[in-house]
Amino acid sequence: MIQIRNVGHSIGGRPILRDISLDIPQGGITALIGPNGAGKSTLLSFAARLQPLKQGSISVGGHDVATTPTAELAKILSILTQDNSIVSRISVRDLLMFGRYPYHQGRPSENDRAIVENALDAFQLRDFADRYLTELSGGQRQRGMIAMVFCQQTDYVLLDEPLNNLDMYHARALMRLLRRLTDEHKRTTVVVLHDINQAAAYADYVVAMKNGAVFMADTPDKIFTPDNIRELFDMDVDVLDYKGKKLVIHHI
Repeated sequence: MIQIRNVGHSIGGRPILRDISLDIPQGGITALIGPNGAGKSTLLSFAARLQPLKQGSISVGGHDVATTPTAELAKILSILTQDNSIVSRISVRDLLMFGRYPYHQGRPSENDRAIVENALDAFQLRDFADRYLTELSGGQRQRGMIAMVFCQQTDYVLLDEPLNNLDMYHARALMRLLRRLTDEHKRTTVVVLHDINQAAAYADYVVAMKNGAVFMADTPDKIFTPDNIRELFDMDVDVLDYKGKKLVIHHI
């Protein structure tokens, strides 16, 4: 479980997060949704200790994020941020091996190599394994970055808008893969999503944020109603039941 208590944050006197207290369930996929500027990415960055907390506390699997040694935290928690550009000439295979660094410390084992090779197949990267990231499309690089995160094999995975740069085919393939890997390895995956229908289709739990606060946190069936979406995004939508999932009609 990820426990967030009384977390607040301001920039230049402007509140970004407003006294957030939240429990993210152990296991399964939790989606963070909400309009731009709601504070989703900022909250994720604090959970991963990408910036120090000044107000409140966060624990991941019982480990206080503020005090857990970095080497230990890297074996518990992995994250993909929006700002994940890599300009150095590194191959996809080497990038994935970098994800294993907390374990091999520069001396990869056969187990490390096997994990990387399996990830190349799982994320449909085999054909690009020996190409440099600078030679790939944005979508291919994005899949490589996500694969690197999963090579860490942490119990907790945080993904900030992982569907960026992905077309419909690869977005669906990625969400299906996240679903499978989360279930098979009993991981806790927290993912920021702008596509609310992907959240409705694949998440077990949804945290809706607005204006730096938690608007609502519940199952997709409870979150995705016309009234909730209207209050959250300030727009009228239709919500249908389709194959046991909620489908939000918002584009027309």
